[in-house]
Parts: sequence; C-alpha cells; structure tokens
Amino acid sequence: MAVSAQSVSNVPGAARAGRRDVRGVSDVLAGTFPFEVGDETVTGWHFHDLHQLEYAFQGVAQVETDAARYLLPPQQAVWIPAGVTHCTTLTRVKTMSVFFDPAMGLPAGNRVRILAAAPVIREMILYASRWPIRRATSDPAADAFFAALAHVVVEQLDHEMPLRLPTTRDPLVAAAMRYTTAHLEDVTMSLVCTSVGASERTLRRAFAAATGMPWRRYVLESRLLAAMAMLSEPGPTVLATATAVGFQSVSAFTRAFRRYTGETPAAYRRRILRG
Repeated sequence: MAVSAQSVSNVPGAARAGRRDVRGVSDVLAGTFPFEVGDETVTGWHFHDLHQLEYAFQGVAQVETDAARYLLPPQQAVWIPAGVTHCTTLTRVKTMSVFFDPAMGLPAGNRVRILAAAPVIREMILYASRWPIRRATSDPAADAFFAALAHVVVEQLDHEMPLRLPTTRDPLVAAAMRYTTAHLEDVTMSLVCTSVGASERTLRRAFAAATGMPWRRYVLESRLLAAMAMLSEPGPTVLATATAVGFQSVSAFTRAFRRYTGETPAAYRRRILRG
C-alpha cells in the first residue's frame, strides 16, 4: 500500500462531496460503527455531521483532506471533526469508529489528527461496541460512558502523531509528488525534474512554497510512512522493506525509522503484529 499525497483538485469527486448519515433517524448523542474489509476499499469524498474517532485494530488506512494525507496504522486512532470533507482508503482493515454529536462539547475545528491512542482508548472503544450509532434510543448508561470517552479523547488530542504528508493544488508540485511516490526505491530530484519538465531550482522553490517543506524531507517522510504501512502486515522482512522504500542500508533505515517513530523497525513490527 503506497502512502502518497496529491493535488486535491485532481481527485474526481472531491468538489462534489456529500454528507454521509451514519445516525439515521435516531437522536442518540454517540455510538459506534464497526468496519472490516479485505483488499482495498475507497470511501469516496464525504463528510459527517458528527465527530468521528476511528481506531484501527489491524490493517492500514489513509485519510485524505484538502490539506494533507494521513496514515492510520494499527493501534492508532484518527480524529475527524464534524464537517471535514475527507476520503478514506482502507486496506485489509478492521476498525471501530465512535461518532459523537457536536453537542457533547468536543473541540470542533477543521484539522484531522492521528493520535497516539492510549490503551485505555482501545479498551473503551471495545466496550462501547455494545451501543451502535444506529440504535433506536439512548440511555443514561450509554450517555455517561460516551461522555467519559469524550474526555479521554480531548486529552489525547494533545498527543498528535506526525503521520501525514501535505497535499497541494499546484499542478507542478502534485506531479512531482506522484512521481516521487511511484519511484521511492530509486527516486532522485534529477529524475523528478526530468519527469515534470522543470529545473531543480524551479521545482525546489515551488515545492517548498506549496508544502512548507523541502522535497528532500518529503521523500524521507514518504519512505518512512510507506515502510510503516509495509511493516504493519506480515510478509516483507525489515531488509526487504528498507530496500523497497529506497534506503541504501538497514542501519540507515533503522536510524531514520527510530528518529521518526521512537522505535526500531523490528520492534514496531512485533508490536503491531502482536495486536
């Protein structure tokens, strides 16, 4: 599964996103929605009138907005405020979403966040599965429980994980992003410039202006996010993963991965696959 960013204006349907009603005719304040899918499913561009907290038990999801593309690996949660237009790509995932009515007082805003979900959030989400969002009526026990979960979520919003890449409406930079993502194993600035038909000076300036980061940092973070996605599934070894995303040695890959995630690739894979 590639983790990439691109121009939102180039994504069909982004401008025609519609509201998805997950609550139906019920007036409950909060509830859960489980989701499990094999292979790859793309939700299409949409928004909810409820806040969404989605926790990944297994598999990898990506959430794209008009500002960035976010990676949701297993054992992390994504916070999507009500009204934020987004498109989610799910690959062999098992997730549970909790939807909260804005009337519950959670922060609104327009920024998606990947949270370093504490174990208590996982356990509370599992417990909350007894109260689906589409149930007919609420009750005091459910309302009290979801209010407590909301308080925990608010605390976790201060512990955001930097698992995102920028998107852009600049066609030159978007083309450079697409080429970079498709050729992580051996991409260079020279090859990108040849592909998009621009000089290095022009592309470097355009890239930094459009994304707020230099291309070199973009390609490094693209490689690390792609590696996290690969390591979240059984299969490729750490060496094969490092090579596939463009690192010249396992030691260089391990150093960069540890700086970015706080753990080695091997430790990350053990933790993720252990569930």
